[in-house]
Amino acid sequence: MPEASNEDSSPNEARGVRSPGFVRVASALAALSHPHEPVWLEVAARTSQEAADALGVSLGQIAKSVVFRRKSDESAVMVIASGDKRVDEALLKFHTGPLGRADADFVKARTGFSIGGVSPLAFLPEEQGAAPQLFIDRELFRFDVIWAAAGHPNGVFKMTPDELVRLTGGAPVIDVVKLG
Repeated sequence: MPEASNEDSSPNEARGVRSPGFVRVASALAALSHPHEPVWLEVAARTSQEAADALGVSLGQIAKSVVFRRKSDESAVMVIASGDKRVDEALLKFHTGPLGRADADFVKARTGFSIGGVSPLAFLPEEQGAAPQLFIDRELFRFDVIWAAAGHPNGVFKMTPDELVRLTGGAPVIDVVKLG
């Protein structure tokens, strides 16, 4: 496991105080009786490749959360996809209608997480905004174990693809990545 870096953690995190997003994800996982607590990495993993390297797993085992902005109503749409694949917006729009890019402010406002730590669960409380419409790409089912962000670039949690479906409240599993 890589060594800790003060550049990647605030003084509070260095003392063991975790970010609100990480705590929110840990609480949600516990409430859902998920068997694996989130892990705090010694280094920030803001990309799928950084997460895979820190965990010693293949890039495809990283369940990345890709957020889009639905043009018709400005709501968030999130695809949880394998780290080694790219989401095909043309395929996704058949499920959502026209989409636009989501900038960092949009992602934070609609999920409660900053880019690099967007979890597939434990979004903002409902009174602060609607949760994103979720989809899970089928390519994640190539793996027995996958890892997703836990509310902060240093936080991740382990699960199976079937557990991801359960943890997301039954998000539809669809084919929306570019193949080849």
